[in-house]
Amino acid sequence: MSQVIDNKTKRVLVTAALPYSNGRPHVGHVAGAYLPADIYVRFLRMRGIDTRFVCGSDDHGVAILITADKEGKSPAEVAKYYHDRQLEDFEGLGIKFDVYGSTSQNPYHYKTSQDFFLKLYEQGYFEKEKTYQFYDESREMFLPDRYVKGTCGYCGATEQNGDQCEQCGKMLDVETLKDAYSAISGKPAVVKETVHWFLDLSKFENSVREWIDNAQIREHSKSYVRGLLSTGFVRRSMTRDINWGIPLPLDDPDAKGKVLYVWFDAPIGYISNTKELCNQKDGSPETYTDWWKSDDAEIVHFIGEDNTIFHCITWIATLQAEGTFKLPRAVVVNHFLNIQFPGDEEAGKISKSRGTAVWIKDYLAEGNNPDVLRYYLTAIAPEKARTVYKPEDLVQRNNTDLANILGNFVNRIVSFTHKYVGPQIPERIESKVSEIDRAFANDMKESYEKITSLLDEVSFKGALEAIMDFCRRCNKYVDDKAPWTQRKTDLEATAVTLSYCLDAIHFLGVVLKPFLPFTAEKIAKMLNLDSEKLTWEDALKPQKAGSTLNPAIILFTKIE
Repeated sequence: MSQVIDNKTKRVLVTAALPYSNGRPHVGHVAGAYLPADIYVRFLRMRGIDTRFVCGSDDHGVAILITADKEGKSPAEVAKYYHDRQLEDFEGLGIKFDVYGSTSQNPYHYKTSQDFFLKLYEQGYFEKEKTYQFYDESREMFLPDRYVKGTCGYCGATEQNGDQCEQCGKMLDVETLKDAYSAISGKPAVVKETVHWFLDLSKFENSVREWIDNAQIREHSKSYVRGLLSTGFVRRSMTRDINWGIPLPLDDPDAKGKVLYVWFDAPIGYISNTKELCNQKDGSPETYTDWWKSDDAEIVHFIGEDNTIFHCITWIATLQAEGTFKLPRAVVVNHFLNIQFPGDEEAGKISKSRGTAVWIKDYLAEGNNPDVLRYYLTAIAPEKARTVYKPEDLVQRNNTDLANILGNFVNRIVSFTHKYVGPQIPERIESKVSEIDRAFANDMKESYEKITSLLDEVSFKGALEAIMDFCRRCNKYVDDKAPWTQRKTDLEATAVTLSYCLDAIHFLGVVLKPFLPFTAEKIAKMLNLDSEKLTWEDALKPQKAGSTLNPAIILFTKIE
């Protein structure tokens, strides 16, 4: 994946997938969309690019109805409760959206979604027809999407929802979901006739193909979508027979009691949430056009692999059909994160029902450092393939990478400087600068260029690895220069060593800011700097001799 954003881009709208408001986020959710999006937003802002970060809960659809039924609450109560809890968890990890909207509470979402439907309807893209759908006779209700489960007719995976197979990614319907049963009553589902409005995706195959060829998308995602293109697109129903959602805006007797399909209205939430944000920041929702319809703006979506079809096919087709909105410049897709607890022979899927999840609320409630989790999830980021979360691996990475390699370097240099030079940045006498010092400074410059390039390409795992590689070389530089011995014979040369080390600490405080914001703030405090004001270009600026150096702060403690 090459550089995502052109250097001429004036503004960037970054979105993270809208989570269903029927549960709280776990480590898999965070690793898939929200943490990488947050890292990218922080990086762009440090580069001086006007960036807005949009997300929010997806409140409609069957998932919320099922949770409401289980908890004995109304769908609106469930949506509001989990929306608020999700925001708490994200903020606890330092993931800060400019707006965290709600498709059921946003004042602009209903009209924006209905206007989208009507625009496509008026252009003749929707076809009304009788169709067949799974039905629960004991409950006397149709079973759309997650109300029905069964076996995938393509790959044979069991316990799949009625809209998409999580194993092979194919869309499912009454013909391709086998052995179907009601997720409500547990009884076998029958097939019954109903009426729905269909969007013929095959009309947009050329548009999607052209977009895929030009958009910034990881190769595994491109290959997947191109594979779907090779087999041809199908017609998909964009309405549902449920009572929780956005009403179908048609004066038609058959439209009574029907709502828009959640995967039709959910991506439109990116737009309605942008309107809500613009109203808050600019005083008018109409400035959303600066982000969605302007030539000098770009849109970047961050999603998990299970959302690929909806963002790279359905959403692109919908935008093309509507005709006035920009298409996303990039869709950054991450794979699933599996989990393996100590004692387990194999890694498995993160699952709430099986109790195999690490919840963000639990991690934070136990007093754990949010930056440790941010670091670990980025270090094992499933950017090119599925990866595995191992609790014992997190502990080891904390103790070795963060406490020993990063934390120890920063602590011993700041403490040593205070003890033998004083509470200020030491003066660097050029005659005392050696080839080792110059090579170290050049190494820092080369690391900066590599890290910047990798972040431009949204390779966050690689960028973090490059930072830690440089941090290891920082420790080697200190060991080679041995200031604890050097100070006994040449204090001026020792000051040079410490000066370069403090420049390196400043460098680390800047380049780690997108990844570990809490840690970067502590580093800036030690250097008597305002972390909020540090730009990306500040990373290579030498520290001014004589500037105040505050006492050392322990960055990370070891976990037993």
